[in-house]
Parts: sequence; structure tokens; C-alpha cells
Amino acid sequence: MPAENAPAAGNLDDDDYPAYTMGRAADVLGTTPAFLRAVGEAELITPLRSEGGHRRYSRRQLRVAARARELVDQGTPIEAACRIVSLEDQLDEALRRNRDMHRELDRHRADT
Repeated sequence: MPAENAPAAGNLDDDDYPAYTMGRAADVLGTTPAFLRAVGEAELITPLRSEGGHRRYSRRQLRVAARARELVDQGTPIEAACRIVSLEDQLDEALRRNRDMHRELDRHRADT
């Protein structure tokens, strides 16, 4: 494999690599580019921009947008869906930190 291909190949497993164009991302999600623009305007996801200014999405961003789409498909307004997804992410992060702190506390107790 040529050396110039090595960095791109290394990005294939990176969930944050902006590999999807807006059109491809919309196809993958089964939605429209307008939906992706709306979740961007609601600041749920912030796509990276190519040198030409085109939006590029990562797999992680597509998962977040897919969750918002589930809520919208259930009748939730898009702004509310984006807020719900954001709060779900914050809760997941808080629970992860709580687990980490409990593990650290348990280790500390075991050492004393």
C-alpha cells in the first residue's frame, strides 16, 4: 500500500472521521439533507467542512442524528428531539463518570 494511503486507511475505524458527505449521510439515515441541516442548526451535531465548504459527517454524528430522527418519526418536534438527545448524552456521560468514580473509590478502599 502506498504511504499516501496510510493516513486515510487508518481513519476507517475512527468514529469521528468525517467520511460522509451530506447526500450520503442523508441516504444512510433515510432522511433529507434538510433534516441534517436542521439538527445542525439546533446544534445537536456540528459537521466538519471540507476545503470547499461542504458538510462532512462522522459515524458518531450519524448515530446521534439517527436517534433524533427516531424521536421526530414518533412525532416529537425537531427542536425538542435535539434537546432530548443532548440530555440523553449528558446523562450517559454523567453515569459513566459516576461509575468511574465508584471504581476509583472501591480501589482506594481496597488499598487502605
